[in-house]
Amino acid sequence: MRNFTSLIVIIACSFLMFSFNPTSIAFKSKNDIKELKNVFKSKKNIVLGTVDGASINSFYKKYPKLKNYQKDVEELYKKKEYKTIWYDDKSVSEFGALLYHKVSLLEEQGINAEMPYMDLVDDVFNENVSNKLPQIDTELLLSNMYVFYASNVYSGVDPETLKKIGWFLPTKTISYDRILDSLMGDPSRLNKDENLLFSQYYKLQNVLQRYRNIEKNGLWKKIEIDEANFKELKPLDSGKVIQQIRERLFVVGDLKEDSKSKYYDQEMMDAVLKYKKRYGLKLNYTFTKEQIDQMNEPIGNRIRTIMLNMERCRWIPTKLAKADEYVMVNIPSFRLVYVKNGKYDLVSDVFVGTRMTETVIFSGNIDRIVFSPYWYVPASIIKNELKLKMAEDKNYLADHNMEWNGGNVRQKPGPNNSLGLVKFMFPNPNDIYLHDTPAKSLFDFEKRIFSHGCINVKDAKQLALEILKDNPDWPVDKINQAMSGEKETTCMLKKKIPIYIGYFTAWVNDDGEIGFYPDVYDRDPRLDKLLYSDAVALK
Repeated sequence: MRNFTSLIVIIACSFLMFSFNPTSIAFKSKNDIKELKNVFKSKKNIVLGTVDGASINSFYKKYPKLKNYQKDVEELYKKKEYKTIWYDDKSVSEFGALLYHKVSLLEEQGINAEMPYMDLVDDVFNENVSNKLPQIDTELLLSNMYVFYASNVYSGVDPETLKKIGWFLPTKTISYDRILDSLMGDPSRLNKDENLLFSQYYKLQNVLQRYRNIEKNGLWKKIEIDEANFKELKPLDSGKVIQQIRERLFVVGDLKEDSKSKYYDQEMMDAVLKYKKRYGLKLNYTFTKEQIDQMNEPIGNRIRTIMLNMERCRWIPTKLAKADEYVMVNIPSFRLVYVKNGKYDLVSDVFVGTRMTETVIFSGNIDRIVFSPYWYVPASIIKNELKLKMAEDKNYLADHNMEWNGGNVRQKPGPNNSLGLVKFMFPNPNDIYLHDTPAKSLFDFEKRIFSHGCINVKDAKQLALEILKDNPDWPVDKINQAMSGEKETTCMLKKKIPIYIGYFTAWVNDDGEIGFYPDVYDRDPRLDKLLYSDAVALK
């Protein structure tokens, strides 16, 4: 009887093992039996709501194109104590379906990427597909889909790559486990979560949708001109080209209504100023051929620019914009903003480094303000510029209020000092700082790349006044005296002020108006190649 019972048990166990993969009945080695047991164990585990290491290793052998995600997926399950994530009883959870929907609409996030094996994920959510994947495959495919989505949307280019392309602003680190918990707790965060993405990202996303609709509906019409006989357009001019420009201004939102008038009237004058302000152009009413050529750039270029700047927003830690006080400089817009308690206390024009001496993209902390500063001339300028000028003119140093100082050259304080009457210091290895300038006429140019790398601030004195306005030790009279140009005076700040020097060629203001700015250092094509080149590995 005992032998008969044992035989029944053996037959039953054999049936259970072989029934799940009939093609594996004929074994060639003990390894085949071991592998089958591992697969059986994985099947058993998924039924019990867990995933083990053997299942994960087996999965990546089967789906090698997802290998880049293995480390993150393993860590995710470790944090989840190896419990399944995507199943409610025996079916995929509602959140899994919501995430799949978001992945299917990645273009709305300004992302042009596709996860490997996405066709298999499509089948998971296709009710007409009867030959479904094993549950363990579905579970792990969805976990890989989540990491693919989170890494592309919430993180972007990895920190090491950012350093290689010269982006030294603070970067954020993300926890896939914590993000998943927050999203599953409140799925609406899949649409918008300013704790995960810099608020500017969502503003750009809204404009991206607008511009794609313009493209889809064929509203971006070329403005036709007679190039041989074209003259600058001015108020009160008339003609078909005026009507065409008016239509474009309406399409992009600078005009509320399109009267279809051929006359350059007051309504159009106001719209032209809005347009020029958005593009960082000189604010006047004339319209040049170059500006019409700019209007005639394909809308696809504008869409790509928006997408590239959405990517830059992914790199920004959300806490930066929530600081009580900070200074931000955007190189392409040649603009500085001083933010305090969430409000723009000051907006000032700036000019930045030339192509040969680019202003570095990085951050620091302003710890002091120096009034009536000395300018210590960098060794490179002495070698490449001053020595030649001194050889030509023996009185050059004296004539420019300069002097030798321990083997180096410095310019003494005064109204003609190259740093102006005030500078703002934030220690950094690039020796970059903010400062005033006597060359105020340079701010009249649209493309302001003139410096050796430092940031020249048009309203430098006002910036000092705003920073110190709540400091009783530095009343206005004392600041005015310190800026007389007679003696260098340093004010150590009681609280350091973060400063961020960034690079955004598109930026949306609080009114939803987008500004497009010149790519002065040709960074957009390099980022475009990094993100969209076929040679780039998927994240």
